[in-house]
Amino acid sequence: MDSNVCQVYEDEIHSLEEEIKLLAEKYEDSQQESTFFSDEEILMSIKSFQRELRGESEGYESPSDLKAHLETLETDLSFLMKFTGIQFTSHSKKTLEKTRNRTVRKHRLSGNCHSLSFQLEFQLLEMQSKANVSAVITDLSIIMEPGGDSDLSKFVSSAEERGSLLTFFRSLSSYAEWYEHRRCTFLHFKVIIQTVK
Repeated sequence: MDSNVCQVYEDEIHSLEEEIKLLAEKYEDSQQESTFFSDEEILMSIKSFQRELRGESEGYESPSDLKAHLETLETDLSFLMKFTGIQFTSHSKKTLEKTRNRTVRKHRLSGNCHSLSFQLEFQLLEMQSKANVSAVITDLSIIMEPGGDSDLSKFVSSAEERGSLLTFFRSLSSYAEWYEHRRCTFLHFKVIIQTVK
């Protein structure tokens, strides 16, 4: 009986050690995210906020101008979502590495394009020089809903190899639109065949 009690305590200790390890990792991740902004960026943001409070917001005469601009941006976004069929449902990013002139962030996106759902995961390497900032996408991983055809699988593999998000989204938009047309057509014929029987 004593060995059973000891085993229960050892299991509980092991469970608590695992929980501590997970919490420590979570804390470390949140600490990394908090270092996302440099001291300079934080100071610039504070100064901008202070100007806004005094009514000196950059490029906008009043809060109503800012609100009007925001509404215009929302209208443009709505138009683009209707035009392309792409809707993002979630996005997360995590800073993996940050130095003076180099930042590596891991991004996760998920969404829908017409009736097809997708998930993306990639790393964005941003390098800053005195004159400009350049960005490179690495480790692109694309997950499409199961049941897609072989042409879609080949296209996804090709997009992953090239690391081209622009090509992926352009092609996905066209493919998903025609996929939706084919699906509706087949449903239409299925209904006709069932009514004839």
